[in-house]
Amino acid sequence: MRQNATSPASGALSRWDGHPKGSSAYGRILAGLSCAGVATFAQLYSTQAVLPLLAADLDITAAEAALTISLATVGLAVTVIPWSFLADRIGRVRAMMWGICMATILGLMVPLAGNFGMLLALRLLEGMALGGIPAIAIAYLNEEVTKAHAALAAGSYVAGTTLGGLAGRLVAGPAGELWGWRAAALAVSLLATLAAVAFLVLVPPARGFVPARATGLRAALGTLAGHLRSIRLLALYVQAFLMMGGFVAIYNYLGFRLAGAPFGLPATLISLIFLAYLAGTFSSRWAAGLTVRFGRRNVLLGGLALAVAGLALTLTPSLVLILAGLVVFTGGFFAAHSIGSGWTGAIASTGRAQAASLYNLAYYLGSSLLGWAGGLLFQAWGWNALAGAVMVLACLTAATVAVVHPAEATPH
Repeated sequence: MRQNATSPASGALSRWDGHPKGSSAYGRILAGLSCAGVATFAQLYSTQAVLPLLAADLDITAAEAALTISLATVGLAVTVIPWSFLADRIGRVRAMMWGICMATILGLMVPLAGNFGMLLALRLLEGMALGGIPAIAIAYLNEEVTKAHAALAAGSYVAGTTLGGLAGRLVAGPAGELWGWRAAALAVSLLATLAAVAFLVLVPPARGFVPARATGLRAALGTLAGHLRSIRLLALYVQAFLMMGGFVAIYNYLGFRLAGAPFGLPATLISLIFLAYLAGTFSSRWAAGLTVRFGRRNVLLGGLALAVAGLALTLTPSLVLILAGLVVFTGGFFAAHSIGSGWTGAIASTGRAQAASLYNLAYYLGSSLLGWAGGLLFQAWGWNALAGAVMVLACLTAATVAVVHPAEATPH
């Protein structure tokens, strides 16, 4: 696939301002990346809706079952930076194509795993392949869309990722209850295959991409070190680590709570809790639009406040209030995440793919480590301890953002 519509030497590329909102190419970019989000996040969390079934079938604990999520996200976390450097050489679109195709093939192999060890190995490799999507997608957006609409486009992409996560879980729940967790994994992989094909068809060639010159390890490490010296970027990386870890922990173990006494819900009904992701689909775009009026900092802090309020509702014994709290928590989380992920590209003037990769590294390390560790809290002290811990993480995140990004310094 051709990566550049103009030659870097022609001078036209330097005047490229990006596709404007409303153009055909802008629509294809958002549609294509939404499909990439479906393929990525449906597969990444494909076992989450059936963790209780998987634990019962393989005779393992809740925390062990959650390793099928954590190892996939570890794989993604450790490869986002290598993928970003590869994308600097071969192009954003080509790198995303390679990643999504490899992940789809590995996903189709997951249902064939003969034992728990093999399942974990396949999930790790699947996550490593998926590392070629999230950070590159944000860098691609910042290069291909006008600056005035970059935040909105990033919000639209995050909204697509929520739909991907939702679709995978809604497919897995009923399939798992009827035919077992292997059938659930297969159904999600087939869905991801269709989404991957749609991505390949829809996404347009890059016009704003300039291939990076070959650099040594020292230069690559220098680029990463430069981002890590930015206190503003570090604050966003802290946000990504803490909030994504808490978010995954909540969704990993709420199913166990609802499957047990006094609720006793079946897997199909438990999978419907992921409809709360629709709140994130809405809030991602809504929050991006609000940045024009209130600035990124204030909207991000508002999202964190919503997340804490939602978690407080889950501390009650009422199923209705628990579900309402989950919706509010999810909406607040994705509002904050859409701002944070898009803000990295705005703050970093060079090495944007690497800046976004560090955000995703923190994001998925949080998912892997805190998402798993939350299970230890849940098993030892129950739901209130887990939810309370995540509320503390959200407050720490808000304090960090408020101190590092003063209101008067917030870019619009």
